[in-house]
Amino acid sequence: MTVVQDRPAVDVVHDPLSHARLPRWTPFAVAAGSVAAAIGIGLGAGWHSRLQWGLIAALLFVLATFAVTAKVEGRRQAKDRVATSIVWVCFILAVVPLLSLAWTTVSKGIEVVDPYFLTHSMNGVLDADAGGGIYHALLGTIEQVLIATVIAAPIGLLTAIYLVEYGTGQLARAVTFFVDVMTGVPSIVAGLFILATWNLILGFGPSGFAGAMALAILMMPVVVRSTEEMLKLVPNELREASLALGVPKWRTILKVVLPTAIGGITTGVMLAVARITGETAPVLLLVFGTKLINPNPFEGAQSSLPLYVYEQYAVGTDAAVARAWGAALVLIAFVMILNLVARGIARWKAPKTGR
Repeated sequence: MTVVQDRPAVDVVHDPLSHARLPRWTPFAVAAGSVAAAIGIGLGAGWHSRLQWGLIAALLFVLATFAVTAKVEGRRQAKDRVATSIVWVCFILAVVPLLSLAWTTVSKGIEVVDPYFLTHSMNGVLDADAGGGIYHALLGTIEQVLIATVIAAPIGLLTAIYLVEYGTGQLARAVTFFVDVMTGVPSIVAGLFILATWNLILGFGPSGFAGAMALAILMMPVVVRSTEEMLKLVPNELREASLALGVPKWRTILKVVLPTAIGGITTGVMLAVARITGETAPVLLLVFGTKLINPNPFEGAQSSLPLYVYEQYAVGTDAAVARAWGAALVLIAFVMILNLVARGIARWKAPKTGR
């Protein structure tokens, strides 16, 4: 006779984390439904602007995400998904205008950008006629930005080193205050300052160097602020270890601090370069602009790409507007190339860490 022993009952424990989950494709489905609903609402209301449709779709996406998630996963998880959705919506709202600007510039500027356009000036070409190029403006931009960088980058770097490594007391607070003030100075004010001192008081004429000095004023506070933040990110343990070995402070800064922060410093300098490359007001005041090729930035009027775009677009003819779009495309490509070169230099100069 077989005796069957009773097994103890097993208590069932309910895992609070085992509730239902939405599938991974839910956000895409909600986004598609929101776009379709926004288009329907826009057409029904007679709104033909795609911007209005996009804003309605973004609002519907956030609301629908909260409703669906709260129904299936609960209100707590719904709040988390709504926060994530808002981040994505803000990201898209920031990227869409940028992509639209880039696409418009490329599609309209690529029609005129060719070797002839890059290697010829506007000498002998009327603004209303077809032909001509941007060589004189491209040369002026390169020289003016290069001179401004040579002036502003060392001053900004040394100022940031002083504020982080040495600065204490009233002098450091005063320098920080003036750097903050200079960050918000309009470009026209910097141009007027150089015009009053360099041109009117000292008696010098228009030149690329005068414009470069105004651009350097605009560039300096950006370099100081970005470099200062990068130097603050360097761990103090590295400084203390170097000083404990008897290394002087100046050599610690030169051999330890700066190589550690070189990537961020280079990126900050390139941001400052991008900030001044598109400035038109100081160049218009101090450089004047010309159709001729002037390779000497210290004497005579020069041109620049932003000023060239302004002048050609102001003419208003089809040929002039096409040249303006072409110059804008070259200006964007110029800044992009500078950033790529800066990132390459930053990676090359960054300290190598072994595993």
